[in-house]
Amino acid sequence: MNAEGLRSALNPGVRLREVLGWAMYDFANSGYSTVVITAVFAAYFVGGVANGADWATLAWTSGLSLSYFVVMLTMPGLGAWADRVAGKKRMLMWVTAGCVLSTAALSLVGPGQVALGLFILVLSNTFFSYGESLTASFLPELARPEAMGRVSGWGWSLGYIGGMLTLGVCLAYVLAAQARGETGAQFVPVTMWITAAVYGAAALVTFALLREHSPPQPNAPVVTVMQSLRRLRQTLREARPYRDFTRLLACAVAYQGGVAVAITLAAIYAEQVIGFQPQETMVLIFVLNLAAFAGALLLGHLQDRMGHKLTLSLTLVGWVMTCCIAALSTDKAMFWWAAAIAGFCMGSSQSSGRAMAGLMVPPQRLGEFFGLWTFAIRLASILGPLTYGLITWLSDGNQRLAIGSTSLLFVLGLVLLMPVDVERGRLAAQAQA
Repeated sequence: MNAEGLRSALNPGVRLREVLGWAMYDFANSGYSTVVITAVFAAYFVGGVANGADWATLAWTSGLSLSYFVVMLTMPGLGAWADRVAGKKRMLMWVTAGCVLSTAALSLVGPGQVALGLFILVLSNTFFSYGESLTASFLPELARPEAMGRVSGWGWSLGYIGGMLTLGVCLAYVLAAQARGETGAQFVPVTMWITAAVYGAAALVTFALLREHSPPQPNAPVVTVMQSLRRLRQTLREARPYRDFTRLLACAVAYQGGVAVAITLAAIYAEQVIGFQPQETMVLIFVLNLAAFAGALLLGHLQDRMGHKLTLSLTLVGWVMTCCIAALSTDKAMFWWAAAIAGFCMGSSQSSGRAMAGLMVPPQRLGEFFGLWTFAIRLASILGPLTYGLITWLSDGNQRLAIGSTSLLFVLGLVLLMPVDVERGRLAAQAQA
């Protein structure tokens, strides 16, 4: 696509360099989700820090759930403050610094230090989640409504490149460390430093190129973090007239719960159930990210033509297939198929969901309503992995039962998606402009 075609996807006054800066944040933070949450630290925490205890998976999912709970309660209030002072970029800089520093601090966690590991995990994932919400709220400022899916797909695609780059560098180091006879307790801390360094360096491009387009909203009510719970209730009440947006929120709670299981537990399942070695798991996640890149890029372009709803529906069907194949996998070859399908669906489902939300958000309340979107995603990120952890614990470690049960979340997402009318939701948001 030529430069003119790229510009046609953007709102008046938005420069291509700004979109590059915005997309580079997806590039920056994907290393955290890929290395810390999915491929390396997750499996290290369960197998190395907690020594493979029966409660280890539940402890991991509980730590993540706590961080998502904090974000779920506080992000709407923080989003409202950012709208009031036009301070989304400023806030993004602070939470990025927090995530980079706490990711580096994970290098301090060694075998047996479960409490320390959980504390730093909660801290780093809270900052990471704030950054995700803030960067998503820039999307409607940058992209035209008819190109929302395409531009969202650019961000997700570049994000998976960033995740693969960070994971690739970590994999190279791990292979070299294993050749020297080092253990996980020796090489995992270095991968945390690598991840933090890539995150911080790439985010500098975002801060240099991205501009704040929304004007300050001085008449908006002041909301402190301590008032966020009350503000959340008020924002939910005010969102009721936007019925298609609220239906999409309910749908997101269901299917994103399943996506959260894949992101947070893929490496644990691969090593604990299928028998992957750490370096094999990293290669697996690398390929999963490659498939996710293809899915986000391909369907990011197609969804503007075939429709966001149809695109999301197809990916949810793919997720159901993924869970069934993973639960029935008896060898590594069969599990590779599940990972490939999951990767392709992961990029497209998250991209299309974010694009649909962007179409149905009132333009003068981007931070606040994307705070609700974060609320839905974080609620899903609590319910999905925590349910998986509880099923595993209560069934004496039967993770096949847990991953099979996860397919029901995607089925529920499909059912809740059916009544959503994207065009009606877009018109309702524009009527309040």
